[in-house]
Amino acid sequence: MPESVPLHCPACRREHVYTAPPYPCACGAPSAPRLDAAAGPAVLAHRAWDEEWVVVRCAACGRRNQWPHPELGCPCGTVLRIPVAGTPSPGPGHRAPARSAASSARDAVTAAVLCLRRLGHRDIRRAGRRPPGGIGLAAPGLLVRVDPAGRPATARDVECLWLTAMTESADCVYFSRAGYTGAARGRADALAVPLFALDRDGTATPVNGPGRDLAGPGPA
Repeated sequence: MPESVPLHCPACRREHVYTAPPYPCACGAPSAPRLDAAAGPAVLAHRAWDEEWVVVRCAACGRRNQWPHPELGCPCGTVLRIPVAGTPSPGPGHRAPARSAASSARDAVTAAVLCLRRLGHRDIRRAGRRPPGGIGLAAPGLLVRVDPAGRPATARDVECLWLTAMTESADCVYFSRAGYTGAARGRADALAVPLFALDRDGTATPVNGPGRDLAGPGPA
C-alpha cells in the first residue's frame, strides 16, 4: 500500500497529505520510496539533474531502482520536495536512466514523468485504472499512457486512452518508445491527443500538433 505523510507548505502554511506514487519495478511489482515523516518538505527553488533521483529498493525482488524524487505542487505555486527516508540520491557523476536509455519500462516511465514535470504537472502517480497495454500514469486532470513496447502505437491505442480520459473528464497524453503508425497520428490529431516519442537517450519529443502545442517552444 502506498505510504502517505502529512505536511504543510512553508510558504502558505496550507496542509497537505502526500502519498508516494508507486512505479513498476522490472519484476512487475509496484515500488515506491519510503517517506521521512519526521522531516519537513523543502521548497524547490532550482533543479539540478543529479538531485532529481532517489534510489528505491524493490521489496519483492531487492532490485535497486532509480525513480524521480517525490514532489508536490502546492496551489500557492510553491513546489515542495518530499523528504525520503534511507534512499540516497545516485550522487554526482551518475548518468540518470532517462538520459542514458529508454530501453525498459522503468526508463520509459521515468522519461515520461520528467517530461510531465517540466510541463508543469505535479503529483504524478500510477493510474488507478490499468490501460489495455503499456503503463498508465495520472496527475490531477490528466491521464497518461506510456508504451515501452517495440511496436508502434496504433489508432486503437490512441482511442482507448482518449475514451478513458473522457470518462474521467481529464486530458490525456501518450508516450511511445517505438513511435506511432500513420493512422495513430491521424487519429490523435483528430482527437487532439498529444503524442510524444521517447528517443534513444530517453528524451520525450512531441511528434504531432497537439504535442507541440503542449510542449511549447524548446525541448520537452
